[in-house]
Amino acid sequence: MSEVGVSPVPMPAKRRGAQLLMLALAVAIVMGAYANVGLAIDGQIPSGMLTYGLSLGGLMLAAYLVLAKFAPWADPLILPLVTVVNGLGLVMIYRLSESDSGTGRLSSPTNQLLWTLVGIVLFSLTLIFLRDHRALQRLTYTAGAAGLFLLVSPLIPFIGRELNGARIWVGVPGVPSAQIQPAEFAKLALVIFFAGYLVAKRDVLALASRRLLFIDLPRARDLGPVLITWGVSLGVLVMQKDLGSSLLLFGTFIAMLYIATQRSSWVIIGVLLFVGGAVLAGMVFDHVYQRFEVYLNPEDPALFDREFGGSAQLMQGLFALGSGGILGTGLGQGHPELIPLAFSDFIFTAIGEELGLTGLMALLMVYALIVERGLRTALAARDPFSKLLAGGLSFILAWQVFIIVGGVTNLIPLTGLVTPFMSQGGSALLANWILIALLVRMSDAARRPPPQAIQNEGLTQVFQR
Repeated sequence: MSEVGVSPVPMPAKRRGAQLLMLALAVAIVMGAYANVGLAIDGQIPSGMLTYGLSLGGLMLAAYLVLAKFAPWADPLILPLVTVVNGLGLVMIYRLSESDSGTGRLSSPTNQLLWTLVGIVLFSLTLIFLRDHRALQRLTYTAGAAGLFLLVSPLIPFIGRELNGARIWVGVPGVPSAQIQPAEFAKLALVIFFAGYLVAKRDVLALASRRLLFIDLPRARDLGPVLITWGVSLGVLVMQKDLGSSLLLFGTFIAMLYIATQRSSWVIIGVLLFVGGAVLAGMVFDHVYQRFEVYLNPEDPALFDREFGGSAQLMQGLFALGSGGILGTGLGQGHPELIPLAFSDFIFTAIGEELGLTGLMALLMVYALIVERGLRTALAARDPFSKLLAGGLSFILAWQVFIIVGGVTNLIPLTGLVTPFMSQGGSALLANWILIALLVRMSDAARRPPPQAIQNEGLTQVFQR
C-alpha cells in the first residue's frame, strides 16, 4: 500500500503536547532575549514586545498545526530548534536597528518578521502539496537544469545585479528593492538532482580501478561528473566572484558522492581539485587573489581601505569576538554596529560579542541538533533516494554554518554566505524554510509505522475510548 493513500493515526496526545510545549519554550526564549535587549538599551521592555511575541508565536503555532495535520509522524524537535534560531535572528536584527550605524542597508525587524511569515507559508505549502517526496526523483534532470539556470542567472544582462563586488543577485529593471539571490534556491534544486543522479549511477561510481596505498582509486572514465561539477563551481567563483556558492556546491556534491559510494577516494580527489582550482584561479584572476591576500594578511593596513573585500570587516569581527570573551558583554551592551554588515555576513560575530563564547557554543549546538535530526532521518529512510536527499540537505546546512564560522574567524577565506535563519534578507530565509519542510516530510515518511501497524493502533485507540 502506498504511503500517500494511508490516513495515518495521529501521534499520541502526550507526544503532541510535548512538541507544542517545546515550541512554546522556544518562543519564550526568544521573547526573553528581546526583553533583555530593550532593558539594556532603554531601561525598559520594548513597547512592541507583545506584538512581536504574539506574531512569532502565532506563526509557529500555524506551522505546528500544518505539521500535525500533514506530517504527524515527523521529528518533533526540528520545528522548535529552527524557531529558536530564527527568533534569535529577529532579536539581533532588532538590537542592531536600535544602534544602526547609518549605512541605510539595515531594514526594520518588522520586514524580517514578514520574511519569516512568507517562509512559514512556503514551509506549509511544501508539506500540503508534496505528500510523497519520492516524486522528486522523477524530476532529477529537470531539477538539475533549473538549479544551473538559477545559479548562472545573475550573469544575464539587465536583470543581474552586482553588490559588494559579487554578482549574485537578480532584480527587476527599474526597481532597486526588488531583488533576490537565486543561488539560495539553486542549492535545493541541485541537491535533488545530485540525489537522483547518484541513486542511478552509484554502482558505477563505486567501482575501483587500482589501489594506491590505502585508497581505492576510481576509474578514469568515471571522473566526468566530478570534473563537470568542479568546472561549474570554478565558473561561479571566477565569473560571479562568489566563493561561497562555489564552495557550497562542490562540497555538497562530494559529500553526497561519498554517502552514495562509501569511497573516501572521492573526498580526497574533490579536496585536491578544489584547492588546486582555487589556487590556479588566484594566480590568474585578481579578485580571487585579493580574497586569499586578505585571508593570509588580515592585519596589513594596506588592505583595510579597499572598497570591496578589504580586511577591515574581518578585523572588526575578530575584535568583537575578542571583546566578548567567554560570557559576552550582554545583549544590548556591546558595539556590534562597528562591524560592517553585522546584520548580514557578520551576524555571528555580533552574537559572539554580546553572548560570548558560551552563547556561540549554545547556538552551534542548536545547529548541530538540527543537522543531527536530519541525518537521523537519512539513516531511518527506507529507500536510497530518501537517504541521499536527507543526507544532502542536512550536510548543506552543516557545511554552510562551517563556511560562515570559518570565514568570520579567519579559519578559511571569507565567502559572503549568510548564517541560516539569522541574517537579514529574504532569499536565504525562504530557501532554508523550504529545506526544513523537505526534511520534515522525509522524517514523517521514515518514522511512520507500516500500514498494518497504523490500522492496529487505530483499533487500539477506538477500544480505549
